[in-house]
Amino acid sequence: MTHAMNTTPLESVAAGGTDTPEHPSDAAGIIQPYGQLAAVRLGLHAEVRHKSVLALNRMLAHTLALRDLYKKNHWQTSGATFYQLHLLFDKHFSEQDGLADAIAERVQTLGGVALATEEDVSRESRISRGPRGRETPQQELLHLLDAHELILIEARALAREAAERGDDGTNDLLVSQVVRSNETQSWFIGEHLTASAP
Repeated sequence: MTHAMNTTPLESVAAGGTDTPEHPSDAAGIIQPYGQLAAVRLGLHAEVRHKSVLALNRMLAHTLALRDLYKKNHWQTSGATFYQLHLLFDKHFSEQDGLADAIAERVQTLGGVALATEEDVSRESRISRGPRGRETPQQELLHLLDAHELILIEARALAREAAERGDDGTNDLLVSQVVRSNETQSWFIGEHLTASAP
């Protein structure tokens, strides 16, 4: 027997409003609609949790988009530095995958519903997916640097906002994991770009 969670309707976590199923059968089995917070006892007001869920879901979308860009480049890279980039891209893919898991778990901890589908990611993230075809290694590196910079700019601002609201857990996640990991990966990518410059 499935029990519905005690949820608090708030303005939607998604820009377009609460989850409204396209077909009545789409709602079957839903225990917590997207955009509603479950009642959790974390010592944080619902509005604080709501704002953090909004921010974290956007960061989750960016992280999943970057993760997938790393895997695309892992498969499609070429040239004299193929082996090094092939390994580096796969390592960074795994690290971004771990970050996505940590962000999604924080969303759930706050009583939210984490983004989970490719459609959610493409709707929420501004990170370019890149072309279907193979790019030069230099172009791959440039796209990755752009993605890291976007994440870093947003993550720092979101961390400050979380701290101001008293959400220390979200602030810690954004600073100690998202910012630090993306700074390190950006540094590695930048060094490869410098080394590959004519």
